[in-house]
Amino acid sequence: MASQKPLHNRVDRKVLREQLAQSEQARTTVSFYKYWNIPDVQQFRDDLFRDWQELGVLGRTYVAAEGINAQISVPSDRFEAFRDHLYSIEWLNGLRLNVAVEDDGKSFFKLTVKIKEKIVADGIHDPAFDATNCGEHLKASEFNEITDREDTLLVDMRNHYESEVGHFEGAVCPDVDTFREEIEELEKLAEQHKEGPIVMYCTGGIRCEKASAYLRHKGYDNVYQLEGGIIEYTRRAQEAGLRNKFIGKNFVFDERMAERISDDVIAQCHQCGKPADDHTNCANLACHTLFIQCAECAEKYEGTCGPECQEIIHLPEEEQEAVRKAWQQNPEGFKKGRKVKARFLDNTDG
Repeated sequence: MASQKPLHNRVDRKVLREQLAQSEQARTTVSFYKYWNIPDVQQFRDDLFRDWQELGVLGRTYVAAEGINAQISVPSDRFEAFRDHLYSIEWLNGLRLNVAVEDDGKSFFKLTVKIKEKIVADGIHDPAFDATNCGEHLKASEFNEITDREDTLLVDMRNHYESEVGHFEGAVCPDVDTFREEIEELEKLAEQHKEGPIVMYCTGGIRCEKASAYLRHKGYDNVYQLEGGIIEYTRRAQEAGLRNKFIGKNFVFDERMAERISDDVIAQCHQCGKPADDHTNCANLACHTLFIQCAECAEKYEGTCGPECQEIIHLPEEEQEAVRKAWQQNPEGFKKGRKVKARFLDNTDG
């Protein structure tokens, strides 16, 4: 009897990155989600990994008892086969697929399918909460119309490092690190806005869908969400010739880091303060802080967040490994874009 293929990736990530970099295969980046009660999560996960491995799918997918959340890339010549497979799963049949706005085919280098407690960690522990009882979905034209109203509250349901480089005009962008914190801030905002409509958006729709369901659970009726999130909105707005109300970049959680939606640069380099909106992870793997860095600072600091990390990347590998182990013991750690020493290192104006 032939042995089955492993249900986890076993190839070194450096090798996989190099393989992807050298590959000339056209790939399509796509994301989707669905809230659904999955009875046997482990079996569903294993079947999905096995089938997608055969189709050449790469990317990151989370499955939980509440549903599925996927950000993946598919060989372009097998996209129809992938879609046919996905739609063969009854509860995913006809699901909207959010295809990337900007795509170089290098968004993911390996396939990962993980089981999670929830597909979006939310801090909600009320057993009566139903994530499928969400607010009304708005198409691009409807979104533009309702957000033009003065009595509309528009809330960005993403984290601070996402909204920092791009957001919708007039949106409230809470300064938070996690979706759990975002839910808390949303509840405070909604408490102060009980009359007019409350509209939410996120990258692809998964976070604002759960957030809108939470507000409905709390008794709010005038609740809306942007259908398909920023990705689908941009596509539909372009097709219909609508005014695109999103300014800047749309942050994405893959190798691309972001998709440019408009030419506006609304953020600043975290090291010199110049206009910039390119995210990078510190080249010191012990740090790996996500921050915004302009081209000049990237050259000056060699892709690190500051002199300390710049010195570390020139140490022998054994010493770098020792630093990584020591830093892992730091109980505070580093939050994305929050590392104080990476802020305006060259600012001499006070």
